[in-house]
Amino acid sequence: MRVDIYRRPEADGKHSYLVVPEGRPIPQEAINTDWTCQERGHELDETASHWNDYGIPEPARQLEEKEYAITSVKELKED
Repeated sequence: MRVDIYRRPEADGKHSYLVVPEGRPIPQEAINTDWTCQERGHELDETASHWNDYGIPEPARQLEEKEYAITSVKELKED
């Protein structure tokens, strides 16, 4: 699946990721002025159980339920 990847800063020098299907806007409930585009049209396997590089568990479930997938608070990434 081709996706657009956004990133935002979090506390303690960490950051989180938001992933949406390519070309789709960030859904209203996830809009945050801190999101910056990291990459557009990136290919990711949506059937994977976890996107390790982004700290995102169950991406297929998240994409189906929310139309986006987001980093788990437990898995915020260091800068």
